[in-house]
Amino acid sequence: MDNYLEYGNIKLRPLEPEDVDILYQWENDSSIWEFSNTKAPFSKHLLRLYIENSFKDIYETKQLRLVIETNEGKLAGAIDLFDFEPYHQRAGVGILIHSKEDRNKGYASDALQALISYSINVIGVRQLYANITTDNTASIHLFTKAGFIEVGIKKGWLKTPYGWKDEVLMQKILL
Repeated sequence: MDNYLEYGNIKLRPLEPEDVDILYQWENDSSIWEFSNTKAPFSKHLLRLYIENSFKDIYETKQLRLVIETNEGKLAGAIDLFDFEPYHQRAGVGILIHSKEDRNKGYASDALQALISYSINVIGVRQLYANITTDNTASIHLFTKAGFIEVGIKKGWLKTPYGWKDEVLMQKILL
């Protein structure tokens, strides 16, 4: 049987209780809050509760967060399905490779390919989409390389400390 959660140099896995410290570090890094639309820090208590409830089915929670683990066992980041709509067979995708040292090594690309395979073969998603600020060229390149296409620009969509930013909507029809 194929393992849809492995591709190239990574595997995707569910959150584990011992991930609370790394999740705390990632979620409370205010330099990336702009990308995740976060406005306040998370406590370890809240993150523990989140991890404890992460066993719930995607059909119930409408979201799924998976850790990106390298073949060497290093936690490189996370990838999410959110706003899952089973009737319309679609979901949004978010991805984080936290450490600059882990970027440009293919982990995000491999994780996105694994998530696409999982989405098609396990949960029956027909289409995926991503919302990316227009100045995030690395993410636009990642999703374009994976076959996503730009379907629109949301003008002045996100308020940031540096002013308003446009956001590109990218979409991939899977089936």
